[in-house]
Amino acid sequence: MKIEEIKRVLSVFSLFRELNDFELTKITDIAIAREWKKQSHVFLQGDPLENVYFIYNGKIKIYKSDVNGKEQIVAIMKKGEMFPHVGFFRKGDYPAYAEVLEPSTLIAVPISKFESVLIENPELCIKVFKVLGEKIVDLQNRLEEQILNNTYEQIVKLLIRLAQKHGKEQEDGTILLKSEFTNKDLANMIGTTRETISRTLTRMKKDELIEVDDDGNMIVDVEILMEEINLI
Repeated sequence: MKIEEIKRVLSVFSLFRELNDFELTKITDIAIAREWKKQSHVFLQGDPLENVYFIYNGKIKIYKSDVNGKEQIVAIMKKGEMFPHVGFFRKGDYPAYAEVLEPSTLIAVPISKFESVLIENPELCIKVFKVLGEKIVDLQNRLEEQILNNTYEQIVKLLIRLAQKHGKEQEDGTILLKSEFTNKDLANMIGTTRETISRTLTRMKKDELIEVDDDGNMIVDVEILMEEINLI
């Protein structure tokens, strides 16, 4: 990807949208575009923290793994998002794994050089911290869900979150959530078992809270799911 193309891609990100050409050029000059194959890793948990990545296309799974190999999915990142959300103005290692779920094009910016640009552009620095703040709030909400909600409520809220972020709205207002997440993936997102997810989804289909088409895609109505949560 040529420099002008990288500049065009980065200019679409909300983080850089209000930068003028001179300011954006500073980012572009230190950026490198690279394509990643499915099932490869952008970085491993414990690797030296070096780059922040901007997703031009594709999908990335951020997950942690304990000493026993148990996986906890932190987030599924898609086009228009950046990761990781830690590491600015500090030294350290990547706190999680970043696995490529589908062929992806990422733009890497060295953190050390990006920090210098942030210092020179206070408005951009504020935007970065705003993005970090939003991620912190999201993680706080998910932690509260685990503490305050039972497993069934956590699964319903997970489906709502996935539908809003990854689903495609249909003409009738329902949302089509493609079968890209296995029951094991869903389980790893909230720290439960695959069997529990399977039983719960079967129950929800029986109660007509969700539908599954012939291709295995899930059809959900967010309002109905939210009503289900409020009734519990």
